[in-house]
Amino acid sequence: MNRLSLIGLACLAVLGAAAAEKWTVEDLLFQESAGSLELSRDGKLAVYIKSRMDREKGESVSNLFMKPTAGGDEITLTRGKDNYSSPRFSPDGKRIAFLTARKAADAPAAGAPGSGPTGMQIWLIDTRGGEPWQVTRFERGVRSYGWIDDNTLLIAAPEDPTLHDQKVKERKDTSQVVDDEDHAAPVRLFKFEIKGSKATRLTTNSDRITSVTVSPDGKYAVTVHNRSLAEIFNQKIKPVVFLHELAAGTSKQLFANDKLYPRGFEWTPDSKSFYFAAPYTTHPYLYNASINLLYSYDVASGRHQKIELDWENGLGGYGGITPAPDGFLALLANGARNKVARYTRSGSGYTRQWIEGDHATNMMGLTLPDDGSFVIYTHTTASVPAVQMIAKLSGNKVTEAKPFIETNAGWKKKPIAKTELVTWKGALDEQVEGILYYPHNYQAGRKYPLVVMIHGGPHGADMDAFSERMGYPHQLFAQRGAFILKPNYHGSSNYGLKFGESISGGKYNDLEWIDVETGVDALIAKGLVDPKMLGVLGWSNGSIISIELTTRTTRYKAAGAGAGDVNYTSDWGNASFGDAFNRYYLGTSPLENPELYQKKSALFRMDKVTTPTIIFFGTEDKNVPTEQGWQHYRALQHYGKAPVKFILFPGEPHGPRKLVHQQRKIEEELAWFDKYLFETKTDASEALRKDSPLAAAALLAKQGDVPETVERGPIHVGRFEVTRAQYKAFDAAYAVKPGTENYPAGGVTFDKAKAYCEWLSKKTGQKYRLGTEEELGSMLKASKSENTLDAWAGYAVNTDDERRLASMVDGLGDGALLKAVGSFAGTGEEPVFDLGGNAAEWVTAKDGTGKVLGGSADRPVDPKSASKARPSYVGFRIVRE
Repeated sequence: MNRLSLIGLACLAVLGAAAAEKWTVEDLLFQESAGSLELSRDGKLAVYIKSRMDREKGESVSNLFMKPTAGGDEITLTRGKDNYSSPRFSPDGKRIAFLTARKAADAPAAGAPGSGPTGMQIWLIDTRGGEPWQVTRFERGVRSYGWIDDNTLLIAAPEDPTLHDQKVKERKDTSQVVDDEDHAAPVRLFKFEIKGSKATRLTTNSDRITSVTVSPDGKYAVTVHNRSLAEIFNQKIKPVVFLHELAAGTSKQLFANDKLYPRGFEWTPDSKSFYFAAPYTTHPYLYNASINLLYSYDVASGRHQKIELDWENGLGGYGGITPAPDGFLALLANGARNKVARYTRSGSGYTRQWIEGDHATNMMGLTLPDDGSFVIYTHTTASVPAVQMIAKLSGNKVTEAKPFIETNAGWKKKPIAKTELVTWKGALDEQVEGILYYPHNYQAGRKYPLVVMIHGGPHGADMDAFSERMGYPHQLFAQRGAFILKPNYHGSSNYGLKFGESISGGKYNDLEWIDVETGVDALIAKGLVDPKMLGVLGWSNGSIISIELTTRTTRYKAAGAGAGDVNYTSDWGNASFGDAFNRYYLGTSPLENPELYQKKSALFRMDKVTTPTIIFFGTEDKNVPTEQGWQHYRALQHYGKAPVKFILFPGEPHGPRKLVHQQRKIEEELAWFDKYLFETKTDASEALRKDSPLAAAALLAKQGDVPETVERGPIHVGRFEVTRAQYKAFDAAYAVKPGTENYPAGGVTFDKAKAYCEWLSKKTGQKYRLGTEEELGSMLKASKSENTLDAWAGYAVNTDDERRLASMVDGLGDGALLKAVGSFAGTGEEPVFDLGGNAAEWVTAKDGTGKVLGGSADRPVDPKSASKARPSYVGFRIVRE
């Protein structure tokens, strides 16, 4: 029997109903994120990057910002549609270096004769103000860099083109030679003097330097070198690490005789040593699943040692430590919530103290100044959007936390799903943990649909952190009244080495789908989920498990598969990491055991699939090659047992980056689930705009005596103004001329409008009323695009012309300029009509009296006008609670 245990209590999940607004696709697409925070040496300034989609460019744009840590306003350092990355303060804190592919103002256009260097270059900006300026012009750009002193940078950059490279360019030859070691440009170290713009080559290595980490005193640098273009494919030739003594011009390879794969280098403030993480695995040479162990290297002795963390699961990622004056802070892997600890030097080892105080159980991305007096961190949970906080740090105590960088202020008005960590017995009768999102409209005792959203990897994990993105739009599904389960299945990271390696060596996809199924069963047994309304989706490995589930059971009513494998034989050769991944998880190659590869491939079980499936792929995906999507689609098409739709994103890699493609993915997937899981989608014509008068006419034709309402935050507002025919059903004495039945009911007093709402409430058993000034005030604004006097006159009518036209309008008769409701375009995703014109509308003012708001056909749009709508041009619309 499956057991479900609820762990802890989620932070506040749903904001006050009065402030709630519906989530839209654009809320996700245009969200802002902050990251790459760097502190000046004195800890007085912080520089960071904010990123968000740019509507015009159609892609994400990143800009630099700076803020004093003691308090003060945020300062925008860069603007525009270029991207900026890797900000670094100079040692004296007076300048900030950063990388960008932005062209200087005097540079020729890209591709033009003499256009010069390409790629990312280093620019500088003064922290005291002014415009940034370009300082490097490496032919092929800059890969990595660090400050040596206030005038000198250490740079890793590709060597200038060879004669062979130049000839290829002259021929405009775009042919690609795979793994062309003979002609791959070496990436070398250069010393760059800012004054004089002088670059000096420091190394003549033939391999490729991928990262540079300079010591705080500028005397040393650690570099990582890639020595095989096939390393990502088979992991056979590992990168190597060098320590450079810059003044002496010497270097030496580190860890040559050790089974170490170092990464995440962090120098101590005194430059005497550095920390680094290294993955540990039981496999002889593949590192697809591992735990991250911590080491330190002492420069004087030339020795390294493993640091005993006294924590079986290791670090929470290879960037999980932050140096402090007397040791370091560490994020320790602990399932969906990392634990935060302070390690202090004690003799030859370290003592550990758990961090206590503000947000101690939900801290991510730690940053400390050199003196360790405060900490900047990200506070978030799955139901609390991320905020960068700053707090005092004394020993292991975090106090006086306050927001430092805030983003997405508009989300404060949105309902946010309540979340909690849940556990159940999964495959092998072992505990599995996941995150459960509640429906926005959750009421205890009711059963709801469930959508399982499965993370990629497989050696990744869903953390207890707020994350709304293209692949996993939780709030949009919770808004539709669904639970969402995010399982950290066998093979996930952050749960220890045994759990991570449990699906390796031929056990891939043996356990993961069982973990999902038992988690679903546990929620059904708990009485939360309707077993007849199940859906599943995922991206990459999450898609692979989703596909596997559709071959194992028919109970899922809809599936979304983004960039998922179905055939491991072709994946072995086509994927950028094909041999390493498949050999690790399947234990062999298809050359050695083709039968196993066929057994593991869902392609050969497509005859069992009945779940309606929508498939997404980028045409330039090298991680899960696009051919996998074609095979999946063609197999389902061949058997014809399940509806299937295949959407390709031209030019996109493993995850679509362009705005239009991300929007298409979310909208298509939502529509798919609306149709097959929620069964709410109607087959509307592609030729019909939802906000058009034609659509309004179609809706009106279906509308009876009860006005239709549309959700707007915590209320439902009438899609149209109450029509004359609807009002006459309440007041039989109300005169309606033939042919005007769908015109707004004008000439209605405030008391009569309230009485109609009371009558409608009794008739339907639902609560109807007039909207309040607070609720509808921002919606009811005269619009140039709707039925106003401006539209009738053919120009923007000012107050003098309104007076001159008054007698003509009066002479036409009561309400003569009114039109049928919905005659002009509506507003919103679910359109509401006539908010900006036709009849002005009664609302309830704060003191309970009636107030008329909005544009009307007898008045101009002019916001300065004080004229009032004639009684025959005053109507109302209902609000349903």
